[in-house]
Amino acid sequence: MSFADLGLSPEVLQAVADAGYTAPTPIQEQAIPHVLTGRDVLGCAQTGTGKTAGFTLPMIDILAAGRARARMPRSLILEPTRELAAQVSNAFETYGKHHKLSMALLIGGESFADQERKLDRGVDVLIATPGRLLDLFERGKILLSDVKILVIDEADRMLDMGFIPDVERIVGLLPRIRQTLFFSATMPPEIRRLADAFLMNPKEISVAPPASPATTVAQHLITVHPADKRDALRRLIRNEDVKNAIIFCNRKRDVDILNRSLLKYGFNAAALHGDMPQSKRTETLERFKDGEVRLLVASDVAARGLDIQGMSHVFNFDVPIHAEDYVHRIGRTGRAGREGRAFTLATPEDGRFVSAITKLIGKDIPTITLEGIGAAELSEEAGEGEHRRRERGGRGRGRDRRDGRRPPPHEPRDAKQEQRPHQPQQERRDGQRHGGAPAPLREPPRPVTMDPEGKVTPLPRRDERWDDHEDDRRVVGFGDHLPAFLARPPRIARG
Repeated sequence: MSFADLGLSPEVLQAVADAGYTAPTPIQEQAIPHVLTGRDVLGCAQTGTGKTAGFTLPMIDILAAGRARARMPRSLILEPTRELAAQVSNAFETYGKHHKLSMALLIGGESFADQERKLDRGVDVLIATPGRLLDLFERGKILLSDVKILVIDEADRMLDMGFIPDVERIVGLLPRIRQTLFFSATMPPEIRRLADAFLMNPKEISVAPPASPATTVAQHLITVHPADKRDALRRLIRNEDVKNAIIFCNRKRDVDILNRSLLKYGFNAAALHGDMPQSKRTETLERFKDGEVRLLVASDVAARGLDIQGMSHVFNFDVPIHAEDYVHRIGRTGRAGREGRAFTLATPEDGRFVSAITKLIGKDIPTITLEGIGAAELSEEAGEGEHRRRERGGRGRGRDRRDGRRPPPHEPRDAKQEQRPHQPQQERRDGQRHGGAPAPLREPPRPVTMDPEGKVTPLPRRDERWDDHEDDRRVVGFGDHLPAFLARPPRIARG
């Protein structure tokens, strides 16, 4: 089947041909005809299958007949992240270049004034993240009463990021009579509940088992000790024919730490995470797309929807906490029918997360070893403690502050150490260690005071007895010390 068989207009078909696409993907083949007829659609498809074009192409044809009014968009597309929203905006520019549709992108980190000016001129397509959309609505800069088409993209990611209450509020502001397109890579019970609330008699489309990785991605698992993770990553990058790659970390601060480490060893790398200013995030992503940056060290902000042409590798420096994120991460490679390779570095404490991933995808990840790197065994028990630590976001006790690695375990104590009586806190404070003699105490400096003539007089300590005369001289608020400037006589100004 070709795009011409889907009922799209000649202008859209010409734009698709100019982009170099000849045949629709399964999700596009099934979704586009139903969207053109005005029916609600519930689509479940793995990442990288062309969901964006599945709703942008028919929307362009539907919106071509009509004109938007000021501050009243005709369609609304909700995206969980700024990068996804920007990518959808680029898709509309590519496929709608033969139409005169107006578009506005409402994302955080950008100027309110520029976005308000676009809304004042009227927009046919409004692409927004939930937070910025509600900010402008509360300012009275936008009306949602004329929205004819609503698209909720990456709904499961909305759930993970805590946006569902905002999405429900936004949907409550829209007209009840509308067309709703609901897309998600996974379909947990919470997402199913939302779909039942938002959609009316939808056409359900599922082109692949939920949360299944693309068959074009070769997956590999490497189990190492925590201290060897960075060395293992560097060896992988050197041994593999890496054209460009994303290296995923679970925490934002680990992104910066790993990026600095790679730069130190001469790799062409850059960092991307949610705490960076939007201008810096956009610049970094553009440099990566243009090939100026070879390795992008990123948090899960880059795990969804980013379409980097010809990406050869994905490295999971950290095993994701949520198994679904694994599918989205490795989905950045092996796109559009191309082959890709994904490597995951796991430590013994990651056993629980690896088990959850293999259960989700329905198969084991092939394990490989690296020359010169000792292999480790996964432990389910260790994973439970690590799960709690990761959820708290802390480093955990015993973690090396310099690079985040956990030091090797200590040797077990001998029987004599086990039988040693508990050491009192005061003895430890006095310097006694391992049953030895207490270290000599160094006497702290004695507090002094100064009279108006500049004479320095030592003051008694807190634990010494005060007589009535000395107690009268004590200054409340400064402890036992009177600053010298308070003891000087005041200067009298003369006219």
